Amino acid sequence: MPTRESFDQDLRQLSDDLLRMGTLVEDSVRRSIDALRARSTVLAQEIVASDNVIDALHLELEERCVRLMATQQPMAKDLRTIASIWAMTIDLERIADHSEDIARMVLRIASEPLLKPLIDIPRMSEIVREMLRDGLDAFVRHDVGLAARMAARDDDVDHLYSQVFRELLTYMIEDPRSIERATHLLMAAQAVERMGDHATNIAERVIYMVTGTLKELNV
Repeated sequence: MPTRESFDQDLRQLSDDLLRMGTLVEDSVRRSIDALRARSTVLAQEIVASDNVIDALHLELEERCVRLMATQQPMAKDLRTIASIWAMTIDLERIADHSEDIARMVLRIASEPLLKPLIDIPRMSEIVREMLRDGLDAFVRHDVGLAARMAARDDDVDHLYSQVFRELLTYMIEDPRSIERATHLLMAAQAVERMGDHATNIAERVIYMVTGTLKELNV
């Protein structure tokens, strides 16, 4: 019969592997914007390939969460931790999917010059990466305040996305020949904006794990 000691060890390992997945995802976000900025097909292909690693880790962590819940009969607090880890793996995997979307777009547009220098989209990406780091730090420290502050930064991401949208729409109106290239950048910005939403979900799960209350932030 599983012991409390073995359960605690399994839960610690699960938490450590969640952090490892978070590191991989943050790196994927960074590299996707690097690939877009340089229109690097080599880097884009690496991102697409690395997404398989993240997908496999996501499925492994989900399976381990289910196994812990099914075999260890965890107490309420432990059950919230496992359920939160499970939910966070889903959001991390989806952030990685958005990085892959940007990489696949780079593969399509690599031969074209960018419509304009990238300023706001990399800034959006930087904020998302900071959110990820803070969210996982809040998870480790059980820090509700840090989680709430991290989630609030999604407003900055949304503001920058609106700014990018307006700017690119102006390009398209003034020069219809720019529509295709503007659309590509708009899709990249939208992908990063969605990353911010998923990072916010991670903050919500941290707060639920600590307090037992699940509520939407930034609504």
